[in-house]
Amino acid sequence: MQAEQKVVIVTGASQGIGAGLVAAYRARGYGVVANSRAITPAFAAGDAGIVTVDGDIGSSATADRVAAAALERFGRIDSLINNAGIFLSKPFIEYTETDFVAAIAVNVAGFFHITQRAAAQMLKQKSGHIVQITASMVGQPLKEVPGALASLTKGGLATVTRGLAIEFADRGVRVNAVAPGITKTPMHSAETYEALAKLHPMHRMAEISEVVDAVLYLESALFVTGETIHVDGGQNAGHW
Repeated sequence: MQAEQKVVIVTGASQGIGAGLVAAYRARGYGVVANSRAITPAFAAGDAGIVTVDGDIGSSATADRVAAAALERFGRIDSLINNAGIFLSKPFIEYTETDFVAAIAVNVAGFFHITQRAAAQMLKQKSGHIVQITASMVGQPLKEVPGALASLTKGGLATVTRGLAIEFADRGVRVNAVAPGITKTPMHSAETYEALAKLHPMHRMAEISEVVDAVLYLESALFVTGETIHVDGGQNAGHW
């Protein structure tokens, strides 16, 4: 691989928004390290520009392997997309300790471990970009979709995005976030689309490509850091 080729790590890469991000970054010529618990080498489909690393990103050992794979294959880390996440919708008092532990492990620990490792390399390079995929409902809760654990964990990502943006601002590393509305991914069955569409002022769900486009915009927007872009059909604008 050429030394100047840029490299991105994508977590939660095996399907949905993650898979869309992998395809989009490869189309831009990036080397990609794709991680998820279920990913296999077959995901790369023979493309030498994609390295797959299976494992739970909530584990520090997995984060070590992901970062090592990027450096061993490509020699650098230019971007990190923290896409892995889980969403559990329940009334608050019905969440179990298992639900709580799972949400913290993926949404918070998963961010913490890989971001520490990627940021360390970016700071050495004096350049880099980190993006969190959060959720629009963090800033605009929906009565119809109780999601306190998402607010607790994804809300933390929204806040740390701003904090790290300031911490790294004069060291060449930008930090941003994308907050989608409800997106057409394998998480939702087709028979639910009509009802879910009504939870957006534009009366439709987000497409994977629209979330990906927002990430790619941030990738190119070199004077933007600490920003959260809402791709939510107007949810964050107010009540409707």
